[in-house]
Formats: sequence, structure tokens, C-alpha cells
Amino acid sequence: MISHVKFVAIPTADQDRALKFWTEAVGCRVLTDQPTGDARRWIELRIGSSDTRVVLSPYGTPGGPFAGAFACDNVEQTYKELSARGVQFITPPTKQHWGTYAIFQDPDGNQIMVGTR
Repeated sequence: MISHVKFVAIPTADQDRALKFWTEAVGCRVLTDQPTGDARRWIELRIGSSDTRVVLSPYGTPGGPFAGAFACDNVEQTYKELSARGVQFITPPTKQHWGTYAIFQDPDGNQIMVGTR
């Protein structure tokens, strides 16, 4: 049976710029970076020790809400750490009855939510 989500794709117009942002600012680790043809690459990243990977995809339309969310133990601390690395948040930590979340933008304008587990 299905055990987990293998990867999520985040569309990007510039894979090099996206790779720099997701590794240096967000703190992901490169698992795979290989050519696929037509100057495109398959770039697969790991977030922490999660089994779910992030693919920086040259396909799709960047610049909108990401259909998902990343989890963390402490949204306020994550907000502080990522902000210090230059990540631009469009929504600061916000508490709701279901948990706390914040939303940041990557260089392509994709809106990424970070929330409590």
C-alpha cells in the first residue's frame, strides 16, 4: 500500500535561483541534481529528515499558492530563523483555532505555508 508522499513539485522559472534559495535560505539538502534534457534538471531536495522530497520543477506556472504546507514544531522560531536568512514572509505567525501558521514567498512568487504539525 501507499506509505507516504514521495515528493511535491514547486514550479520555478529559474532552477539555479530556486536551488540557492531553498538550500541557503530555507536549509534544504540536495539529494539529486541531474540533467533531464533541454537545459532542464531534476532537482530533488530533502527537508530535515522527512521522507517527502521537494522537486524544483521547470514545469508548471510559478507564482501562486502552494497546494500544501510544510510542518514545524515552532512557527514563531521558524519565522525568526528564516527571516534572518532573508526569506520574505507575506503573513507573519498567525494563531488560529486549528494551529499556528506563517506564509513566505520564494523567488518565483510561490506562496509557501509553514504550520504546526
